[in-house]
Amino acid sequence: MKNTKLKMALKITSIVVAFILIFTFLNILVTPKYATTLVEGSMLSQYYDEYGDNDVIFVGDCEVYSNYSPVEMYKANGITSYIRGSSQQLIWQSYYILKETLKYETPKAVVFNVNSMRYSEPVKEEYHRLTIDEMRWSSEKIGIINASMTEEETFLSYVFPILRYHSRIFELTSEDFEYMFKDKKNTFNGYLMETGVKPVGALPTKKPLANYQFSEKCYMYLDMMTALCKEKGVELILVKAPSVYPYWYEEYDAQIEEYASKNGLSFYNFTEKVEEIGLDFSTDTFDAGLHLNYDGAKKLSVYFAEILANNHNIPDRSGEADIQEKYAALIKEHDAASQNKGERQ
Repeated sequence: MKNTKLKMALKITSIVVAFILIFTFLNILVTPKYATTLVEGSMLSQYYDEYGDNDVIFVGDCEVYSNYSPVEMYKANGITSYIRGSSQQLIWQSYYILKETLKYETPKAVVFNVNSMRYSEPVKEEYHRLTIDEMRWSSEKIGIINASMTEEETFLSYVFPILRYHSRIFELTSEDFEYMFKDKKNTFNGYLMETGVKPVGALPTKKPLANYQFSEKCYMYLDMMTALCKEKGVELILVKAPSVYPYWYEEYDAQIEEYASKNGLSFYNFTEKVEEIGLDFSTDTFDAGLHLNYDGAKKLSVYFAEILANNHNIPDRSGEADIQEKYAALIKEHDAASQNKGERQ
């Protein structure tokens, strides 16, 4: 009788274990790998293998990961930095990503791109997934999910991706198998390089808005970001990356200027410094002026590195042996990619 019960218990246990293994395997298999397509979804996860020794951390949307090159900042002023950016990264997402980052390291400065202040509500699930899917599980990931979900989304679909991506079982490619248990490095310390050129063409008319006021929700998270940086002894620097579209209205700028002044923060609007930086939107953009290509990002990075060194006392660490070793391979790979005159490397 005891043997019968033991056999039954072992059989049930085996079935449960098998189910868990198969379910786990399918969850991993159907989740997009962001390796060769939609590579923006892999950027945040690469940080977990590369963090440490960063004096500057960037958070924000595509205006950070497209426009600033940590390698060029290091080459110019010996500044060590990392970009934790993602597509359409909303301000509450930036807050939780920053909070998570400060568990791994404490930089001297955090640079936040204020473009997302214009968005007060979740925009699109697809963008949320690019930001959230490959984050490690933590209280910050739970917070970012709850803050970001649209009404159609469920928390469980983030816990068990198969609930969201089950239809992909019929659309799998070789990428899904090749990168099941490994990642493909697509960035250079969070910088997503583009070497193509698409000049600025005709732009839509700059129409007046009914309301220019940033929402209370956005200000709440900006306050939380400011308080978090002060608590950790980290300087918060606000920036607006240079772009010709979408328009950054003067009314937007005035609000950020007022906030920075009130809270003792520095704010740099690089859309007003295009000529000083040396940007040429006939050659320095890959998408008609929304973002910079490599040539443009190099100019902006060198310009900003000088500001960080002179105005914010970010040190030159190029003389440190361990830092030299860390950047040597990165620079070699980065410089080789910059020679390829095509889109996205």
